[in-house]
Amino acid sequence: MDIFLLENDYKYAAEQMMLMLFPDERPAYPASAADARSGRSAALRLCPGETYTTAVCRLEYDGDGARGYARIRTDRLRDAHERPRLEQRILKLAFYRAAIALGVPKPEWGCLTGVRPAKLLAGLIRRDGLSETDAVRMLTDTFDVSKERAALALAAERAAAKAEATLAPEDVCLYIGIPYCPTRCAYCSFVSVDAPKLLKSIPDYLDALGQEMRSTAAAVKAAGRRIAAVYVGGGTPTTLTAPELDRLLADTKACFDLSACREFTVEAGRPDTVTEEKLAVLVSHGVNRVSVNPQTMSDEVLETIGRRHTAAEVREAVAMVKRFPQLAFNMDLIAGLPGDTPESFAGTVREVIALGAENITVHTLALKKGSRFLTEGTALPDGRAVGEMLGAAREKLEAAGYAPYYLYRQKFMSGSFENVGWTKPGYENLYNICIMEELCGILAVGAGGSTKLTAPGGVVKRLMAPKYPREYMERIAQICAEKDGIVRFYKSEPKGKN
Repeated sequence: MDIFLLENDYKYAAEQMMLMLFPDERPAYPASAADARSGRSAALRLCPGETYTTAVCRLEYDGDGARGYARIRTDRLRDAHERPRLEQRILKLAFYRAAIALGVPKPEWGCLTGVRPAKLLAGLIRRDGLSETDAVRMLTDTFDVSKERAALALAAERAAAKAEATLAPEDVCLYIGIPYCPTRCAYCSFVSVDAPKLLKSIPDYLDALGQEMRSTAAAVKAAGRRIAAVYVGGGTPTTLTAPELDRLLADTKACFDLSACREFTVEAGRPDTVTEEKLAVLVSHGVNRVSVNPQTMSDEVLETIGRRHTAAEVREAVAMVKRFPQLAFNMDLIAGLPGDTPESFAGTVREVIALGAENITVHTLALKKGSRFLTEGTALPDGRAVGEMLGAAREKLEAAGYAPYYLYRQKFMSGSFENVGWTKPGYENLYNICIMEELCGILAVGAGGSTKLTAPGGVVKRLMAPKYPREYMERIAQICAEKDGIVRFYKSEPKGKN
């Protein structure tokens, strides 16, 4: 699709809206209208006025055309920090309204393109001073969000506000990345290494990881921070042997002061990597939450997505976890997998509820670059079917006493839906809330780790580690040296609560 930006340069905002409304399109930027060739175009113009600034979108698509408009009071644009956010908001809204006028089906999330709808809602309440009722009404009336999705956003915002009230100004979370898996799933785009090929590199990886943990722990101490939650993810951390897990967790406790840590999660995502010996190691080091992720309880779908385990093995893994009452457990599901139907997905949800998981996360399949589904053109359930899957899941989870407590969205999701974490009362995962709603700094160690430092006012600084284990190990000295950035950031931040 040809995109023309007139009196503005908000390319990213235009592309976000285009990808949501026209997911098969890719942006092009002709020098002029005479250079346009596709017959599909969006011209986005900002028109400043004394009282109002108006955004106008002229949309042309295969011979049809429509216009969309949105405006904001010009005096609200005087703040240099707020101006880009508000101008992009009305440009996207104008684009959205033009597309709806052209006949594009209305998405459940309306014109919202962001990852964190609950954070948007929190901003309307805390920054803009709206009541909950008025903020939700703005979601539904201005942004065209469905009542069901607005309710999800409100539940997540309330959970975030409750979690934030328990955080001290010095609290941060720690993420430890273990980028190894027994095999690579067909939908996967995460950084992970098939263990059978590189098992021999795991000890060397743990050596490098130990160096980074020591450097990070020194920075945490120097910056006056404390660890409120630990999350060991991947990959699949339980790909490691029991002795390797013991070493990892012993190193973690030796490096970091965990006296203020309230939550210690280890992903045991692949049921075929779970053993009682490994679970005993986790418990001995104070781990109090694990994640056993079947994605589906259909053996046929499991085979299609390349999971080398069966639904029976999921049940066996859960039975092992239940032998350790110290452990709460989460189970992840994915709506929209090939071969799945609304009926079979409903069966998966019923069975996972019956297994008694304290948390159940219902993901929508997102087709990311590098996944086998994308490269092979795998046939997938359409957006309508995925919507039915998510709707039935919501009904069953609510009836079983679960409530939504965090949510986020991704690009290229089936039906442009969302991922939602559901919880039994009192089992909200603090780390998940903190990372999704950016409530405090997330300090990451390991290959592919993304450290995100936050301060009052929403200041964010990122430190990115190399993606792949070999590159990570080769650059470990540089990675450790960069940890001084954590100290500099927190020593220079304004006083106040994150």
